[in-house]
Amino acid sequence: MLKVDFVGQPSSMDARRTAEWAFTTGDTKGRPFAVVDKKNAHIYVFNGAGRLVGSAASLLGLAKGDGSAPGVAQKVSTGIPLAERTTPAGRFDSEPGHNIHGEAIVWVDYGAAVAIHRLRPAPASQRRPERLVSANPDDRRISLGCIVVEPAFYDTVIAPTLGSQRGVVYVLPEEGGALATTTLTASAAQPS
Repeated sequence: MLKVDFVGQPSSMDARRTAEWAFTTGDTKGRPFAVVDKKNAHIYVFNGAGRLVGSAASLLGLAKGDGSAPGVAQKVSTGIPLAERTTPAGRFDSEPGHNIHGEAIVWVDYGAAVAIHRLRPAPASQRRPERLVSANPDDRRISLGCIVVEPAFYDTVIAPTLGSQRGVVYVLPEEGGALATTTLTASAAQPS
């Protein structure tokens, strides 16, 4: 029987159930995948064989919520209102790409301008490096909606997996637990 291998890494039951469902049902189609546990502000990245390649704390959208505001991607350059800075939940077909500055990123939801990327310089008042290492997941809520990781984690884990080919990213919802399989099945047919 196929089984996801967390290689002894602790995880929430919701993250574990989602990863196991995604892999054992074949939803990942043999591609690398990630599970983003928003409640714990943590990302788990797996290779196509279902083995954990790495996990790390991540910065997520400042506002709690599981959807994206209409037209949020068009507000990036002018300023996204605080209440619209969410990391949307769901199943997303990811794709390696670049942002407008040429930086390598992994698109999670291109239409909502949500990506996985390295920690970048930001105003000192945001204390992003300190927030990223905080043990309190609530401290890690600061991004515009993107999933932000340490540069070393991006380079050694994200870049060789999701950054080198298309994959799947499962973002767990704020409310409730693991993504419902009916939601995953329905969203699997939808382009991201």
